[in-house]
Amino acid sequence: MCAHVLVAEDDRRQAEVLRRYLEAEGHAATVVHDGLSALAQARREPPDLLVLDVMMPGLDGLNVCRTLRRESDVLVLMLTARATEDDLLLGLDLGADDYLTKPYSPRELMARIRTLLRRVRSTAPAAGPLITVGPITVDPARHRVLAGGEPIECTPGEFAILEAMARQPGRVFTRAQLLTRTRGLDRNSTERTIDVHVMNLRRKIEADPRRPQLLVTVYGVGYKLTGGAE
Repeated sequence: MCAHVLVAEDDRRQAEVLRRYLEAEGHAATVVHDGLSALAQARREPPDLLVLDVMMPGLDGLNVCRTLRRESDVLVLMLTARATEDDLLLGLDLGADDYLTKPYSPRELMARIRTLLRRVRSTAPAAGPLITVGPITVDPARHRVLAGGEPIECTPGEFAILEAMARQPGRVFTRAQLLTRTRGLDRNSTERTIDVHVMNLRRKIEADPRRPQLLVTVYGVGYKLTGGAE
């Protein structure tokens, strides 16, 4: 599963370690050391995955992620020394697909990278039926979502949640159940991660995100996807 991975890390020693691990697994690795270079390189040669340090000179990783998420659905795995839940949720709210706190093991990072790449590519079979729930259409083969006939951009995590719920419309999913369908229960994830993904999805698919009619909260339990007002 060879991929092009862009590493944006201002610690040159750590960046070189990551390059060696990536190349040992057969990936092509490009390394930059500041946010502006990361943004320019990602635009010039879009990677399959961006490993993005939060604390970088020139332009920090959060702003790089915010900018790129408006332009593409590239996978983003953020690295940071900030370990609070608010920092985690901010990174996810900006569209990061995974989040690893420092210090970390390069082996753990490589495991995360493998999981992200496998999850995205496993959703792209040669063909498959569309899944329609009310105005929402999910196309698993092409990893696309239409809302009212208009395409919307989803991160891999958002797509995994929406696809799982669309396959069983009306079923109530707990946060823990949705978390296992997106990223697994790892030490950096919390069930509040799902709340962030749901909030972002509502902004994209609901006519009024403050009064959701499609992605509905079932208080004390979790969420369900419906075809419209119940």
